[in-house]
Amino acid sequence: MTATPIISSAAGATPDVLAALAAAATRPVPPSLDKRLINARAVDVNQLMPLKYEWAWEHYLNGCRNHWQPQEVPMGRDIALWRGTELSDDERRVILRNLGFFSTAESLVANNLILAIFKHVTNPECRQYLLRQAFEEAIHTHAFHYIVESLGLDGHAVFHMHREVNTIAEKDALEMELTEAVLDPAFSTATPQGARQFVENLIGYYVIMEGIFFYSGFAMMLSFHRQNRMTGVGQQFQYILRDESTHLSFGVDLINGIIAENPGLWTPALREETSRRVARAVELEIAYAEDCLPRGVLGLNAGLFRDYVQHVADRRLERLGLPTRYGSPNPFPWMSETVDLRKEKNFFETRVTEYQSSAALTWDD
Repeated sequence: MTATPIISSAAGATPDVLAALAAAATRPVPPSLDKRLINARAVDVNQLMPLKYEWAWEHYLNGCRNHWQPQEVPMGRDIALWRGTELSDDERRVILRNLGFFSTAESLVANNLILAIFKHVTNPECRQYLLRQAFEEAIHTHAFHYIVESLGLDGHAVFHMHREVNTIAEKDALEMELTEAVLDPAFSTATPQGARQFVENLIGYYVIMEGIFFYSGFAMMLSFHRQNRMTGVGQQFQYILRDESTHLSFGVDLINGIIAENPGLWTPALREETSRRVARAVELEIAYAEDCLPRGVLGLNAGLFRDYVQHVADRRLERLGLPTRYGSPNPFPWMSETVDLRKEKNFFETRVTEYQSSAALTWDD
């Protein structure tokens, strides 16, 4: 029996059309139309197969395995604790400051993804992941709304804290200046200057925002969770941290992939500028930690966060192939365990939550 070609199932197609389609399906792809991370001459968002960048598809699959929804996390114990007298003013400050920072930061990341990055990344499997990441950023913003609403907080005060708290505003300003050039309608990655600015944007958002600015806040909020306090908020921050570890890994792979495809891009000047910008981010994050913890809570203090932020920054520099700057120890080794929610079994009398089915995430502190 002769197998019927799949292409013959096209309804109403004439033999001539079928022949043309069959020829197109087997025609070699010209080098000029081959897949590239940026500057492909033709962007066919639907031309997913054959995959060229398997790492991008793996990140997409991990994101799908990690799916969660904020309203599925119980908040009853958090509400009772927040309305009671057990939390000190300093502890409330830590919680409010981090809700204020993250609520703005997640929206900045989402806007940058949709308005800047997606347009200029020309590979379909990477775009597939970017769509997934943008959805996850929406979930994170939803989580902060859900927390604010559950605890009965002043939503205007929390979501506008970036206008009132200098240590938050300065971090946001560093990121927004990296987006400005890429959002120019005339911007293009086709020139060496444009490609460099695009890589600077990616480093700013993936490595600095999601890879440095987020991590002291994660450690602060998860310290409550480790002490069986604010467990609903802590559980959501665990899920966000797990998502962000995948965002960071994808971003670093994308940056390194663009550099590999454009060998003249990663100049000594760009490497030095990246190292300098990471150092500036470390200064801003340490100032933020000092603002959140003027007197220290939960066994935490600004000195510990100085070491932690420097340790994290060194790990980010390593992933970009750059020399480390600090050599600081990691004061929070427990953070490396937090991303793996497969170990969580009915912690703190919440129901079992097992979203991750088989993803194997790597952790870099």
